Order: sequence, then C-alpha cells, then structure tokens
Amino acid sequence: MREVQQELKAVAAGVAWLVSGLAGAQTAPQPAPQPPAVAALDRVEVTAQRRVESVQDVGVAISVLSGDELAARGISSVNKLQNELPSLEIEPAFGSGQPQFRIRGIGFQDYGSNNASAVGLYVDEVAFGFPVQTQGLLFDLERVEVLRGPQGTLYGKNTTGGAINLISRKPTRNTEAGFSLSYGSHQAKSAQGFVSGALGESLRGRLSLATEQGGAWQSNRATGEKLGDKNIVAVRGQLELDLTRDLKAHLSLSHSTDKSDVTGLYLFTPRPNYGYPADTDRRKTGWGLAPDFAALVGVSPDAKPSRDNSATNLALTLNWELGDSRLTSITSHQKFDRRELGDWDGTALNHSDVHWKDKASITTQELRLASSKAAALNWVAGVYYAKETLDEDWHTDFRRDYGLITRTRYTQDGKTWAVFGQGDYQLSPGLKAVFGLRHEKERRSVRDFSTVFTNVPDSGLKGLSSALDSRNTSGKLGLEYQLERGQLIYASLSRGIKSGGITAHNTFDPAALGAFQPEKLNSLELGYKADLSRSLRLNAALFHYDYRNQQFQDVTTSNTGALVGKIVNIPRSSVDGGELELQWRPLVGLTLGQSLGYKHARFKEFKSVLLGDLSGHDQFLPKLSYGGSIAYAWSGQGYEFKLAGDYSYRSKYASWLNRLSVDGGNTYDIPAYWLANARVEIAKSGAPWQLTLAVQNLFDKHYDLTRNFFGNRPGTKDDLNVAAAGQPRSLSVTLGYNY
Repeated sequence: MREVQQELKAVAAGVAWLVSGLAGAQTAPQPAPQPPAVAALDRVEVTAQRRVESVQDVGVAISVLSGDELAARGISSVNKLQNELPSLEIEPAFGSGQPQFRIRGIGFQDYGSNNASAVGLYVDEVAFGFPVQTQGLLFDLERVEVLRGPQGTLYGKNTTGGAINLISRKPTRNTEAGFSLSYGSHQAKSAQGFVSGALGESLRGRLSLATEQGGAWQSNRATGEKLGDKNIVAVRGQLELDLTRDLKAHLSLSHSTDKSDVTGLYLFTPRPNYGYPADTDRRKTGWGLAPDFAALVGVSPDAKPSRDNSATNLALTLNWELGDSRLTSITSHQKFDRRELGDWDGTALNHSDVHWKDKASITTQELRLASSKAAALNWVAGVYYAKETLDEDWHTDFRRDYGLITRTRYTQDGKTWAVFGQGDYQLSPGLKAVFGLRHEKERRSVRDFSTVFTNVPDSGLKGLSSALDSRNTSGKLGLEYQLERGQLIYASLSRGIKSGGITAHNTFDPAALGAFQPEKLNSLELGYKADLSRSLRLNAALFHYDYRNQQFQDVTTSNTGALVGKIVNIPRSSVDGGELELQWRPLVGLTLGQSLGYKHARFKEFKSVLLGDLSGHDQFLPKLSYGGSIAYAWSGQGYEFKLAGDYSYRSKYASWLNRLSVDGGNTYDIPAYWLANARVEIAKSGAPWQLTLAVQNLFDKHYDLTRNFFGNRPGTKDDLNVAAAGQPRSLSVTLGYNY
C-alpha cells in the first residue's frame, strides 16, 4: 500500500507540473478576441464490423488511438500499446522477440514460435500467422483499433482474446508529403517520411519509410559494453487503381529488416554459488558465448544478444460495388525470416544461451460479400483460407547445469478453411438484433521433429511427427438499443475459438509432442456507450467468460513416469471484469481521458501435474489497469502550443513460478508500477512544421516486464533469477514537417 501511495504522490507531482504549465500558458499574451468556439469531441470512425461507422454505434468494446496520437506519444511498436489501453498486456518472453498478448486476461504463454496467439493482430485486414511477426515498426498509420472479447464471425481468423487492427494511411488524390526526425537519450535516432498523390487519372500511390537507430540503454556489468541499439528499417508502398467505376484494386507491399540488439536480462536476486551479486542497477546485464557454440550457430564468439530478422508482406485487395452489395477479395502472402541470439541467463555463464533460426511463409485468401447501404438488414458473409509453413531450428547451450548443447528442428504445416457471416436486423425503432456464425476446419502438423545433443553422438529424438485435426463452430447473438441519440446499450452472447497446436520445445520424450486441443470461450457482455454531451463521452462494459480447454504451459507424465514439459488444456476456468473509458473536453483546447480495466480470473477445474490442484485458485494475472491523459492546446504570438501528458498503472502480476520455489515466497511476482510521460508541441501558426519535446518514463520508474529463472529448482542457490527491465527515463526532440 505504501508503494502505491508513493506512486500516487509521484504522479500527482507530474500532474501538478502539467497544471503549472497550463497556468503559465493562461498568462501568456493572447491574440485578439475571437467568437467563442464550442468544446466538442471528435467523431471516431472504425471499420471493426467491416463497414465505416462511428465507434459509438458499435455494440463491441473497442478502444481507438489515432495515428497522430500514436506518433505524438512515441508509440512505434505494438508492445507499447499495453500502457495506453485498458485490459491489454503484452509480455516479451524472456525479453525476446516472442510476444505474449493478453486481452482481459485471455492469452497464451509460449516461448516457442509455432503456435497461434489468443489475440489476433491484423494490418489492413490481413492477419499475422505467428506472434513473432508482430514486432515491426508502427508508422504512417491512420489508427489502431483494439477489440476486446472473442472475434470470428466478422474475421476469417478466430480468436478468444480479441483483435488488434492496424489501419495504414491510404493513397490520396491530392499530393501530400511529410517527414519527422527525432533524436533522444542514449543517441536514439528515428526518422519517418511519406509521399502520396495521384499517378494518373485513375491511379494513386503512397510510399512510406521509417527507421530507428541507436538507443542502447543497457551495458555489460563486467565490460561496460553497451547493449540495446536499434537498427530497424521499414518501407511500405501502396497503389490504388480504379479499374472501373465500381471496381477498385489496392496493392500493398512492405519490407522491413531488424538488426537490433536484444533486451538483456538482469539478476534480481544474488547468486553467490555462481559468483554474482544481485544487480542493483537494472540497466546492467551480461552475456557470453563459448567459441564452439558460436561456431555451431554461425555467429562471432564476441556477439552480443541481437537479431537479424526480415519480413516481406504483400496484399492485394479488390472491392467491387454490385448495386446494394460489395464483393471484397483479400489475397496476401507473408514471408518472415528470424535470426535471434539471446542470453537468457543474463551472465557470461553457458547456462542458457539460445539461438533461433526460423523461416515462416503464410498465404491467405478471404472472399466476402456484404451489404453496402444502410438498411433494416445489414449483413456480411465470407470464406477464408490460410496456409502456413514454419521451419524452425534452434540451439541452446545448457552445459553449465547439464553438460549439453541441444538442437531442435522441425517443420510445421497448418491449413485453415472457414466460412463466416454476421448480420444485424432492425426489430423496431432503436432496437437491433445481431447474429453471427463461423465454422472452421483446421489441420496442424509437425514433421521431422528432432532434439539432439550436439556434443553427444547418436543421442536424443529424431524423425518424430504429430498432427491435430479439428472442426469448430463459433457464433454471436446480441441486442443493441439506442436509448436516445448518442446513447447505446448492448448485450451479447458469443463464443470464440483459439486454435490448438503442438508443443515444439527442446524435449527428450515423445510424450511432449501430443497435441493440445483448441480452447473455447463463451462470453456474456453488457455494455453502455454514451455521448452525454458534445464534450463528454462515457463507455463502459461488463463481461463474464466461461473458459473451456484453456491452454496452459505445464507438464505431463510420459510412459516412463518422467515429467515432460508440455502445453496442456485446463478443463474449466472463468474470468469476470469490465472496463470504463471517459473522454471529456471541458474547454476548447483542453482534453482529458481516463480508463480503467479490471478482471478476476479463476481456475474452476485444474489439477496440474506440476503445480498441484489449482481448482478454485486465482489465475496468475494482474487484475487492474488504469490510465489517464491530459492535453491542452492554445495559440499566442503567432504560434500553436500543446502541453500533454499521460500516465498508467499496472497492478501486481502474480507468478505461478512461486509454487515451484522451495523458499515459498513471492520472488517471481512483478510488483505494481506507475508510468508517466509528458510532451510539449510547438508550431508556427499556418506553417507546415512542428517541434516536439518529450520525456518517456517521466519519474524514471524501475519496473519489470517479465521474470523467470534458470536452474534445477527456483528458490535454491543453484538457480539464476532473471528479469527483463522496462526502459528508464528518456528524452527526445522531434521535428515534423507536413506538406
């Protein structure tokens, strides 16, 4: 409680600083009196239901951030969204490029690359096949839409947690161009630019580029060598062609390379058995490779934790207007190559040095027909097909504890066929019924699986295979009622499905390859959306989830009686909670935002081989997320000014690792933390340029993104307790120009 009070005082100090700035602004020279303006909130449009409509008219819990707000807040990766939106968490497994998404506590923990996420991530309606693909730059976006709750009847890909939709800015008919240049702490540099306009009477184009460089904020505790530099380059080209008056084609091609350092891990407890005290400075870390291991994986012996990834995404969208309906075809192909070197023990010991080598290829086709004009009955129906192939080859140096170097290789193939549809019908003035259905057939298979000991001849497992065939149906029923203009009450009962899969870890027992089944989530949600006035907006939602076959990283017992690490299915569990979001513009230029998310998750029926009987036990999740923002814009002396700040709170994240610890403590819990950011924007009135001064992590809060251990048993002297620290305070200055 004392820690929370201290954080509240810290945030209060930041708010006081902002308010003092606002007060100072009020005393600044004012321009000549103008007619009074009306303080009104902007209309926010989304395409979450495959048509353009106000977010306030959609009976779904949705949070939206505009592209301008993303850029202003310095959000250049999807992981940073967790501190901006309620009930969203994104945890990097061991600080690596494998993210673990959760919305309302629904997520999937797996450090491997081969299984689908419970949260779908889409770029211009195209879903990424694997979570590891999602770590590219966010740039030149129109907006981000985050949908909470199971999805499927409007999407080819089905999810239990929700969806994150990234919508890029499209080609324009008029010529537009712009760029931004940024420089910040630790020599961090970034640049973005775009040019857009007509290339002919019926052809338009847009070219966007972005890069991030530098920014190393960590260092080797022994040598002082820096770690954390970014080296990312991304480009996206778009063409939009009017083939006929009613038929339009949109082609998008993007490519990115990421040769950045990987986040290092620090030791949060002392381990004298290894000669290491606890790191009192969370910016310290360590790494080191044995020369023979470096040669085996093809890197330099003095290589730092780093990645060498590339991604290419191609998508062709056709929209054909057919009178009162629209036919849409979306064809996409994705290629992703991953090379990632991680030192998961955070020391120079050969305790857990990991090298990933992945090649992924995903092809999707979606075809849908939808009503295109508002009517008593609005509908959409479609078919979806996806084909995925992943080749993975990864090594781990375990010689400090086990005397072994493991190499795991396999190929995974996946195919999905689905039909889906959703409609809404006006039962009476103000009352609408919503109904949807989706049926899928899916096959996932692993072939040529092997885990061998490279330093022990003729050892390990070779040539194994496993497969999973599944058929599932999901759907939605809902009612929406417009109380009066600007106020919506909705209730929905929906069912979502997350794909099953195969545990593809470095295992020495065939029992680990037994498939785990799809998980199913039945959701009851009640919501209220209201524009209480032109300047005050309030959205609220309550939900109850009945969770069946929840996927969980545990162990199973093999035929030999040995315990084998494996993802298993939990028979029954539940999640209850809700969100509250408020936007208020009390004065012209002054905008306030507040958000609150709460969830309480329990295991109803779960007898874990590893953790014991957890039936009736709380799940291992943070319960509370809170955030707020304040921005004030004014003009004077021929200039435009904006002073803005935002803050967020995440409650304690209890860890299931504590149940394995022999000391019985809460060592692996991530403590609650507050974060705050602030910025000042300055532009000459009527001029195309803008200058922004920003500070991230305003109060230099120390916090962790994830915690784990390496060793035989946590809580003993023979383990290494490691954590990935959040970034310390950083400052930046950005010059932007738009033509």
